[in-house]
Amino acid sequence: MVMMSTDSALKALAEPHRRAILRLVRDEPRSVTEIAEHFDITQQAVSLHLKVLREAGLVRVRRDGQRRLYLVDPDGMASLGDFFADLWPAGLDRLKRAVESDRRAGP
Repeated sequence: MVMMSTDSALKALAEPHRRAILRLVRDEPRSVTEIAEHFDITQQAVSLHLKVLREAGLVRVRRDGQRRLYLVDPDGMASLGDFFADLWPAGLDRLKRAVESDRRAGP
C-alpha cells in the first residue's frame, strides 16, 4: 500500500489528464486500455499518469485475471478531503449551514 502525502497528491492533480483519469475510475474500475480510449495520448502515457496517481495514493490497482484494473483509493481521497477541510474550515462550515437552511426552507 502506498502512503499518500498531500504534496504528492496535489502535484499529481495539477496535470489535467490525471484529473480526467480520476473521474473515469471514480465509479468503476478500468484497465489502462479502457482509460486510454478516452484520450488522444498513448497507452504508455496513460500508464505513466496512473503510476503518478498510484504513488500519490489516489488510485489503487486490483487484479482481474490477466488485467489490472485501476480505481480511486477512497483512503487517499479522504485524506485529501481532510486537508481541504482543515485548510478552509470556516468556509466549509458556512456552506454546510447554507445547505441545511435551504433544506429546511423547502421548495
